Amino acid sequence: MRTVEGGLREQHKARRRSRILEATRELLRDNPESVISTERIAERAEVSPATVYNLIGQREKIWEALAAGFMDELEHRLAAPGAGDPHEVIRSTVHLFVSDPAVSRRMVREWEASGLVLDRSPLTQLRRALAEAQAQGVLRADIAIGGLAAVVGTACVGALHQWVAALIDDDRFLARALLALDVALAAAAADPHRDELLAPLRTRGRG
Repeated sequence: MRTVEGGLREQHKARRRSRILEATRELLRDNPESVISTERIAERAEVSPATVYNLIGQREKIWEALAAGFMDELEHRLAAPGAGDPHEVIRSTVHLFVSDPAVSRRMVREWEASGLVLDRSPLTQLRRALAEAQAQGVLRADIAIGGLAAVVGTACVGALHQWVAALIDDDRFLARALLALDVALAAAAADPHRDELLAPLRTRGRG
């Protein structure tokens, strides 16, 4: 009986936590520049401010939880068949952020650790995709896949912050993230695949 009761309590907590985060998203979508306070979130979620604090935490933890929600959704999208291609990993990541700009822009601006926002799902999936390309002989065997993925991730975080600051639009965000990947792939290309992986860069140069 105690196990059942404990399980039900955890389910209730998870539902309240989900409601709190969705209430935060709704507030941001209603007004992207609105003040996000525990009291306003609690009112929208129909819980007490103490519940917001206990289940999520202070405001910095709210942004962190929203970021985790983005990564959960990205993992779901990348689990689809054909989503393991490195270009598809980048496209899915960018599309996720630009599909909910009111939430993603505010979360990146406000969260002090936003440089870590891509560290979980995108980089894990990207490392896996690059490792597969290396196993197939597309990338050189002497390339450190972790370092290659980190370089691409750093460039994508930079493009994300430019997009958040409205220095670039959605299309340029995607283009810069894909460019970072194409540069990395070309630099790591095995000889038989070098021309193939250089082709996207040559096309951009002609453009």
